[in-house]
Amino acid sequence: MRKQIAQAGGWISFARWMHEALYAPGLGYYAAGLAKLATRDTLESPESAAGDFVTAPELSSAFGFTLAQQIAQVLHKQDKPAILEFGAGSGQLAHDVLTALADLGIHPTYQILEVSADLGQRQQAQLANWHSQVQWLDKLPEHFAGVVLANEVLDAMPVHIVGWNPDSTVFERGVAWRDEKFVWEDRPAGQALSQALSRKMPPLPGYVTEINLAGQAWMAQLGQWLQWGVALLIDYGFPEAEYYHPQRSEGTLMCHIQHRSHAQPLILPGLQDITAHVDFSAMATAAFNAGLDVLGYTSQARFLLNAGLLEVLPRLDTKSQRGIDKLISEAEMGELFKVLAVGKGIDTELMGFCRGDRQHQL
Repeated sequence: MRKQIAQAGGWISFARWMHEALYAPGLGYYAAGLAKLATRDTLESPESAAGDFVTAPELSSAFGFTLAQQIAQVLHKQDKPAILEFGAGSGQLAHDVLTALADLGIHPTYQILEVSADLGQRQQAQLANWHSQVQWLDKLPEHFAGVVLANEVLDAMPVHIVGWNPDSTVFERGVAWRDEKFVWEDRPAGQALSQALSRKMPPLPGYVTEINLAGQAWMAQLGQWLQWGVALLIDYGFPEAEYYHPQRSEGTLMCHIQHRSHAQPLILPGLQDITAHVDFSAMATAAFNAGLDVLGYTSQARFLLNAGLLEVLPRLDTKSQRGIDKLISEAEMGELFKVLAVGKGIDTELMGFCRGDRQHQL
């Protein structure tokens, strides 16, 4: 990282810093062999849980089993049903979705695009019984028809940090190396970032936030290669009016290490996760501009309840029922996490959004 800063003239954008800290070959957080995710078996002993954070699929099979009900609604009439998951974690979500779909008589091909070699190995072990259906990809498909899953993917895409100067001009916050440490350094923002922030809010000197251009580009790509189907994007975040609220003056950037959270991304590069909440309005706009339909937007709790969580519960054993309260509680993941559905060629209402759809908030 120091070499890159020196080669760039002493400063790099935070987006570049975040990309290197997370994805640099062999050194980045997701590229190195670190225990990142707490798995369901270790969660039974929280004091010894491995990894740095826990995701919804690890809390309970109810998450994947319920998601499968929505997937089944989309795929049930397809001759060649297919699913593509980005960032499949430990493989637990794929395992639960495939299990639930098999019970419904649906046997899709299941493709996984994973940037972490370490997690890819864990997925292969987790999904050994599904080897005839699961394939791992090393690049985006040229064309795809089916259901796309992205659970906690957008939040890990590199973001630009921007803010308002006292004179109401826009600065970009980047990273420099001084006094034997990485430090923040602000520079005038380029035209694209200045215009992007100005469109989101009026000048507010001292305000700092993030703009996820990588996420918007990813959504635009999705519009190019998704021929037919639905993409379900599940992540923590807000619509634009809440994201760029005056009271959220320090942004949403967070780091996760050993189940602790803090806001110091310049320490421990490559050893901790770095995330930013998702601006779902920006993602929906990028999808719409790429020719996709916005099919639904709601909280994780409402989506799961709409999609059949209560009907799934009797089919789960006691162990699998643990953690459901965190999935739907407003004080936990239920309200902070949202589900955005975009797609192409879908003419039926998706069950996960039949009540409490919040598209009007985007």
